[in-house]
Amino acid sequence: MINFKNTLSIIFAFVGQILITASTAAAQTKPVNYLTNWPVNTSPRIVGNKLALRFLQNKDSMMIASKQPVIVYQEVCSWYGALTFSKANGDQILQNKLIAQFDTLIKQRPDLVPKPNHVDFTVFGAVPLQIYRQTQKNKYKEIGIRFADEQWMLPKDSLGTHAAALQKKGLSWQTRMWIDDMFMISVIQLQAYRATGEKKYLDRAAREMVVYLNLLQRPNGLFYHAPDVPFYWGRGNGWMAAGMTELLTSMPVNHPYRPRILKSYKMMMASLLRYQTASGLWRQLIDVPEAWEETSGTGMFTYAIITGVKKGWLKQSLYGPAARKAWIGLVKHLDTNGDITDICQGTNKKNDRQYYLDRKKVTGDWHGQAPVLWAAAALLQ
Repeated sequence: MINFKNTLSIIFAFVGQILITASTAAAQTKPVNYLTNWPVNTSPRIVGNKLALRFLQNKDSMMIASKQPVIVYQEVCSWYGALTFSKANGDQILQNKLIAQFDTLIKQRPDLVPKPNHVDFTVFGAVPLQIYRQTQKNKYKEIGIRFADEQWMLPKDSLGTHAAALQKKGLSWQTRMWIDDMFMISVIQLQAYRATGEKKYLDRAAREMVVYLNLLQRPNGLFYHAPDVPFYWGRGNGWMAAGMTELLTSMPVNHPYRPRILKSYKMMMASLLRYQTASGLWRQLIDVPEAWEETSGTGMFTYAIITGVKKGWLKQSLYGPAARKAWIGLVKHLDTNGDITDICQGTNKKNDRQYYLDRKKVTGDWHGQAPVLWAAAALLQ
């Protein structure tokens, strides 16, 4: 005779074991979040705050290494990074200080505001446009839009010149075909698009980007510094990685140029995985084993990979560990003053491999401070 009580007990035990096994399997297959739970002193909030406060200490002009008579791109990129970090971190006090610094510049040192006649100067407009996006105060938008518009406004004395020929192709007359440009041009035009919603700004940046991709990206996914400089310079490639990342962040999925840009972005990220060092960093010349490990390019690659993982453009299980290793390795180069070390000094283009290998290592240069701020903001967003 069947003992129903014992039979039910066996059934319940069996079902319970199945549920436990399924629960355990689900826990084991749940994706690991590589971009949280940071070791002591590597929190993006702590690191980003140190760098932003360091930026605020330079109240007059931030002109340290460049010796320029006006504010140029590396200071602008740090300002932009500090502002985006303040927003991502929800730090209104920091935001207000950064805006006050801009107001002081405009009122007391207008001589330091560059003219929008070169990519390194025109990018200045990204800062007031970011302030507008965070405050909705039109006075900042007006300043920034002027810079974005003049990048496509041919100077009167340029008729019949190379600049005029560029404009006929739909490109900015400031086009140089250096990979550095693909952050400088992209970010000012994208900021104008983000501030106004006018598609012409997005299309300008996207069209320009595709031209640079076609000319400078190699089959291995990396980029020459310029058509006549066949070297994979770290920071130069970083500008390209960051520029593509900025574009993809703002491009609608149905934009005609998005598939082309996303393809190049993924090609580059796959190559970067192969060249990442054991410390998490990338080298001054990415593919040269004897080149020194450099932080500004690493910061830009870190920002690009973090964003790609978070946006779903990159596979988390593959790129998440690389992003984590890069961030932790990068933060090891942050000193007690809030300065990043091992930054490549300002660099022109030159068809000479040794020229890149011999570039000096500097500390606290805005070329290196800026991308760490971008990465910190990306981790918090």
